[in-house]
Amino acid sequence: MTDSAVGAGVLGRWGIVSLAGEALGRPPQEERPVTVLLGPRGSGASETHSALMERYGPSYPFAYLRFAPGQALLPRYALGLLARQLERRLPQYRRMSFPLLTLGLLASDEDLSMTSLEEGRRSIQQRLRHFQQQAENRYGDYLAAFFEVAGGAIGAPEGASTAALALLNDALRRGRRRLPGGNRLGQAAYWYGAHPLTRAQDRWEALTELNSWRHRGHEEDRDRLDRILFSAFLEDLRRGAAPSFSPRSFLLLLDQTDTRYGRRFLDLLLRARHDDTVVASGPCDPLTVVASCNRWLPRWGPASGEQWPWQLRVPDGASLEDWRAHRPPRDGEDTWWYPIRLRDLQQEEVHTLVEKQLHTHPGLSPFTRLTPFIHRLTGGLPKGVSQVLQALQQADGERAPGPAQERWLRTLPDRIVLVGEEQRTLADAALDSLLDGFDDRERDRLAECAAAPDLYVGTQVLGYGEALFTQLRIRRLIDGPGAFTPALHPWLRRLLLWKLAARPSDWEAAHDLLAEHAREAGRTPDRMYHLLATGRLEEVTDHLLSRFDTLPATTWISELEKVTAAPNRLASVGGPLELLATLAPPEPGGAVTGRSVVRGLVAARWLWSDPLADPGMRLGHVLADGFIQLSRLGRSDNVALLNESERYLHWRPSRTTTNGS
Repeated sequence: MTDSAVGAGVLGRWGIVSLAGEALGRPPQEERPVTVLLGPRGSGASETHSALMERYGPSYPFAYLRFAPGQALLPRYALGLLARQLERRLPQYRRMSFPLLTLGLLASDEDLSMTSLEEGRRSIQQRLRHFQQQAENRYGDYLAAFFEVAGGAIGAPEGASTAALALLNDALRRGRRRLPGGNRLGQAAYWYGAHPLTRAQDRWEALTELNSWRHRGHEEDRDRLDRILFSAFLEDLRRGAAPSFSPRSFLLLLDQTDTRYGRRFLDLLLRARHDDTVVASGPCDPLTVVASCNRWLPRWGPASGEQWPWQLRVPDGASLEDWRAHRPPRDGEDTWWYPIRLRDLQQEEVHTLVEKQLHTHPGLSPFTRLTPFIHRLTGGLPKGVSQVLQALQQADGERAPGPAQERWLRTLPDRIVLVGEEQRTLADAALDSLLDGFDDRERDRLAECAAAPDLYVGTQVLGYGEALFTQLRIRRLIDGPGAFTPALHPWLRRLLLWKLAARPSDWEAAHDLLAEHAREAGRTPDRMYHLLATGRLEEVTDHLLSRFDTLPATTWISELEKVTAAPNRLASVGGPLELLATLAPPEPGGAVTGRSVVRGLVAARWLWSDPLADPGMRLGHVLADGFIQLSRLGRSDNVALLNESERYLHWRPSRTTTNGS
């Protein structure tokens, strides 16, 4: 099966879909990982949940929960919502039920007000029946009651397809699922009496104990209650997978688990699985879990990852075999994690995404040729790509390639997109998503820090300290492990610099401070970078010209690339050729000198490196010609210059890291 068979949400994520299918098909007692998709907001985790739902929902029981910030989704509520969804009837399987979990939830629901365990033992069956009947009369069945108190956690994943929405609605359909009666109720109660977490040996006293933990216990008692409920949930799944015509596994999709209650849920789930499987030497539960996080979890240690036994994997190589090969020893709970870093989309994947959207947005057809521009602009961040495509649909009259379109694209971040019913500029909408939780003051500071390629240097030189840097690293907003310096994600940095450019004095001040810091540290290329950002093209040209005769060609080219990667706040009018003519006009009489060639290369490479200044990369031919002219200045290592000329004539973007390192 190919990516296109599932939908755009799985582009660059096919390994995750394959991993889930592999885990779902294994025998029920076989150990499975808790797969965690880690990436910044907009990295495609919700779309991956939707793709998994669409791909496996028709064949396996599944449940979806979103732990939204500010939503107090208690563990018992989460379990009730999950169990109710997993009870969905599939024609090929017998219907799933959760007698142990339901009994535990019911026993700890309303305060029984018992004065002793003995009193509770005598009357608890009658009380439970009464509570159960009340719930059935009001909601249809007991677990359905959890929709009333916590149903907001079930909203569909962002970007869910029509097919995924239909499956989710089917999983939420209510029915009458009664608590087992008679002997079956007593059998379920036996499990609680025999559980190591309960002190009472009598089954009915054990249920009374659960009630006491919740309503009159301390924090430790309530934690014990949560743990035994999770253990009951997993045991129900084991028992449900045992009979003939039962599913081998159950799919659990958890969104935004980096929030307070999401972290609590994962902690309880891992502990219950570890206690049941490793500590008690029992079989593993048949639960295939895929969770998503926009932040580094505190239990993993420092956000640098240096104290965690796991090294982040990438989707392309995700598999059970890879998990088994890299999982830590089974004596600790870390053995169950399988952390996958959601990578950015490759250029060809962005092209596929654009083509997929043509079915519903035919107005995008003229912009398929802009795939390289979209990829360079967003760095391949999935939500960034989608937001840019939405903005492009507003390109009235600017659909044909040429200078008019280039001028229109120059101010793309200020174009209007819809966020719900609200109109926002593309830059504001994207920043609101990426920097959710940052106030205006923090965003202004971050925009100033974005002036530095090395974010840590920016936070230190501009006086904003480690706290801001650490927060961004926790949120996975710093570029991936292949980067040599801790840099902001390119899409986020570009947006912040766009905002900083609207504050000219702050732009100048930030780059001046960073240039001075680089001078004091003896890092001349860094100083030239910041001088160029403030428009001092002639000074940068003189420096690079002086270095041309003293450095090997490859080293000089690297320095040119580093310096000309500087941001700019040039005029928003004019296409790349017009801007180049303004920055580096021809010498009088058309004379070609070493200085004119270097100045032309610096100006052209500076514009070319900014996708908003040169959307179609039209200056590639100018750069190619410039390196040819440079090779005629009498050097002995001209091959490197000729190679560079050819590279710009036949440009191919570098690929996102796809190995597991």
